[in-house]
This record gives sequence, C-alpha cells and structure tokens, in this order.
Amino acid sequence: MFDVSLFLRHNFARVWALASEKLTSLEIGYVSSVMVTELLTPSTGPHKSPNNMQPPILPHIQKLSLSVDYITDTMVSTISKGLVSLTHLDLRDAPLIEPRITFDLTNYGLQQINRYGKLKHLSLFRSQEFIITYFRRVNDLGILLMADKCANMESICLGGFCQVTDTGFKTILHSCSSLYRLRVSRGIHLTDLVFHDMSATSLCLTHVCLRWCNLLTNHAIKNLVSNTGLKVLDLRDCKNLGDAALRAISILSELKILLMDGSDISDSGLSHLKGRFMNSLVSLSLRGCKRLTDKCISNLFEGCSKLQLQELDISNLPNLSDNGVLSLVKCRIPISSLRMRQCPLIGDTSVMALASMQVEEDRRHGSSLRLLDIYNCGGITQLSFRWLKKPYFPRLRWLGVTGSVNRDIIDGLGRARAFLHVACHGEELGIDQWDNLDSMYMHDYEEVDELEQWASRGGV
Repeated sequence: MFDVSLFLRHNFARVWALASEKLTSLEIGYVSSVMVTELLTPSTGPHKSPNNMQPPILPHIQKLSLSVDYITDTMVSTISKGLVSLTHLDLRDAPLIEPRITFDLTNYGLQQINRYGKLKHLSLFRSQEFIITYFRRVNDLGILLMADKCANMESICLGGFCQVTDTGFKTILHSCSSLYRLRVSRGIHLTDLVFHDMSATSLCLTHVCLRWCNLLTNHAIKNLVSNTGLKVLDLRDCKNLGDAALRAISILSELKILLMDGSDISDSGLSHLKGRFMNSLVSLSLRGCKRLTDKCISNLFEGCSKLQLQELDISNLPNLSDNGVLSLVKCRIPISSLRMRQCPLIGDTSVMALASMQVEEDRRHGSSLRLLDIYNCGGITQLSFRWLKKPYFPRLRWLGVTGSVNRDIIDGLGRARAFLHVACHGEELGIDQWDNLDSMYMHDYEEVDELEQWASRGGV
C-alpha cells in the first residue's frame, strides 16, 4: 500500500516494470488515466530483450481495480490489449469537468473490452461526486458491440450510461447466459420492458442492483423474481416501487440483503415480508421511506422467531418514534448494526431501551449492537450519553451522534472506550456497506469485546 501521487509521472511506468511477474491482483485508489496507459505501454519500460521485443507488463494480472480521473477509450483499449490474463476489470471515475471526446469512453472503447475472451467480471462506473455527468458518448450500439464478446461474462456493473435504453440492457441479459450479477446505476432509460420476458431466459441471477432507475415500476419486480435464487436485491431510490413489489419479493426464500431506500412502500406492505422470507434475511434497509411509521416495526417482527437479521437501517423516517424502537426491543432480535439517523422523533428513551435489550438466544449478556447511528435524532440529550458508557453496549464499535450535543462528553466517551469509533460530523459509519455486497458479513463477529475481556480476567 502506497501513495501513487508520490511518483513523478515519467517514473511511474518504470517502477511497475520491475514488479514481480507473479502479481495477480492490483488495486489503485486513485491514478490518472494517462499514467495507467503509460504503465501498460511496453515501450516505456527500462529493459529491452535482445531481439528488441518488450516483454509484457504485469503478464499474470487477473484482477484490476482502478479509480481514475476519466475512463477513456485509450485506457480501456490499452488494458484490454496488454493484460492477457485479465478476468476481473473494475474501473471507476469521478470527472471534475465534463469530459472532452479524447478523454471519454465511447462505443469504440467498449468494443475493445475482453479482447482475449477471459473476462468474467466487468464494472464501469461514473461517479457524480463532483459534477452531474454521464457516459454520454455510449449508446445501445456500444453495448451490442461489447456483449458480442462477453457471452461468458458472469458479472456486469454499469453506472452512468444515460444514453443506453432497454434495447442495450436487454442485449446483456440475452447475450450473457452465465450472468449471475447485474448492477445498473442511474439507468435513466431503463424501464420494465427489460425484464418483461425474464422467465424466457436461462439466467439464474443471484445479485441484482437497480439503483436510481426511476422508470421501474412494480411490474418489473414481478418479472425479476422469476430468478427465485436471488440473494441480494438493491432497489434503492427507485421511487415508483410500492407494496406490490414487496408482495412479489416475499417469494424469495433465499434472499439475504434487501435495500428499498426511498421507495413508496407502506406499513401494511411490509407485512408481506413476514414468514419464511424474514427467516433468511440478514440485512434490511428502509431508509427514507417516508410513509413508514412505528407500525412498520411490529408488522415486520412481531411473532417472528429465529430471525437471522443482523443489519437494519430505518434512518430518515419522519414518523418513526421511540415507540417503534420499543417494539423492536421487545422482539429481542440480535441485531448487530442499527442505523436510525435523522429521525426527529427518536430520543433518549430509544437509547435506554437499546442499552437494556438482551437477546434470549444469546448466552452473553448485554446489547448485541456493534454499530449504532443516532446522528441528528431530534430527542437525543445528554441523558443518552450516560447509557452509552460502560458497562452498557459492551460490543459497540461504531457510534454516530451529533457533535453539538456536548463535545466534552463525546471526547470523554472516546477516551473511556478504546475500541469505540465515535463519528459526530454526519459521516456514514464504517465502510460503505453496500458498495461491495460480496464481502458483506465477512466481518470478524467473533472479535473479543469489552465484556468478554472482563470475564476472561476473572470477572463474575
């Protein structure tokens, strides 16, 4: 691990020419597209073979993950041509200004992908971190040209392709028969028609993310769930999805992760998820679903037993109050991560109830929470901080609170609990838990907490 910016541009390629040929995976947090192109251009290397032929750079690289300033045709073409063993390609850019054609991805660049036919995973994502921008020079033709070479692709993630329509997305589904993961973000022109004849394909999708696809309706989800083996379903910010979508999703008995942020679901709609569905679910996010009230908690959890749920996000719900949290505590679900930031009706009562919660099936005592986010909750006062001290919340590792409550108390809490990370400026806690859905729940949940340490020293 090192900082790429420490290298002068003309030295960067020379350094990598000395890298071990055994290197199989390379991830760079940020590097310019020009430096990537120079890195993989053999003529920039320091050594030449006796016959003046340059040896390939990084010949055994299988996985390449880069965050760059611009994803360009030149860079994509150079990567596809130079890395003969590549199976995973993950490219993400965040332009500062709208790219010119020479610094952008076009249909030509997509046509160059998978030159050697070994690629299994492809991710091309344009972030809007700095400006609202898209891959404006790629259309359905580019997707068609790419899909023609990607019949064996297993995972495709596309973000920011504003000119691609249903025709292009359907081409992917019908050309890539081995596809199990599909991620489309900001699919402005993606509609229900993409999934109209889903049952006619041979696909067995297990991971599907359709984020910021605002033309999707409940009909798309009814067809999508013909993939009964779905394990991850991310439908965040699809504002036209409602209770009928939940009714369709409820048949997915193997689903582990369901993200419905910002959708139009109601309390009564959540009751469709009870039963066998809830027994398999590990993570549920309902952030920003404005119609939900305290009743949503009882509709989901009352009467349920042996739940596997570990992560729950009920943030930004204006009608969720302490009564809803009390209902959650009564159900005694062994949740390890609870996010309920920016809920104006949540206050000290919720914190006290969570601190006192014990799980019947957990042989250890005390709250099971490892992450608690109560940032900008309207009713939190200094009283809550008494319940955030030892011995309460013995397993807590991440805490989100509002810094303006009392900075001295927050600093003291951080000093008293060496394992606790306190965030008080509104930042999201931990990693961005939804960006890498494959690695979720690989955390070390068996790490020793404060209560266990005390017991191991002879506490009784």
